[in-house]
Amino acid sequence: MFKHILVPIDGSATSQLAVDKAIGLAKAFGSQVTAIFVIDPYPFTGVGTDFAYGQAEYLSAASAEANAAIKSAKAVFKAADLAVETAVVESNNAWRGIVQKAESSQADLIVIGSHGRSGLERLVLGSVTQAVLSHTHLPVLVVRT
Repeated sequence: MFKHILVPIDGSATSQLAVDKAIGLAKAFGSQVTAIFVIDPYPFTGVGTDFAYGQAEYLSAASAEANAAIKSAKAVFKAADLAVETAVVESNNAWRGIVQKAESSQADLIVIGSHGRSGLERLVLGSVTQAVLSHTHLPVLVVRT
């Protein structure tokens, strides 16, 4: 039924639940799986040397966090005896990066956690999740904690 599943991850417990659900679906349907981590390459709105230093520090930390989450997801898929393609996607909006990657990779299902772990987004149905639901034509499985 589903040939290609996209799983956005952010290192949170909820995204881990989404990975677990994607594993079950991939095994049931023989699906290809892509796990992605989206980072915003330009989160600051400033100028000058302080901005440049802050930007470099941010990108270094964001890349390290993304790589750690990707490595962890790969290990979970490997333990389940499933191959997974991974990518770190840069986008000014996490939802946009998710939707664009789903479309470009020809995914036919997005499996996403209901809440991420960033700031106020964890207080309501994740604003990223809500935006993905609003902006994609693909089926979306929202995994709740």
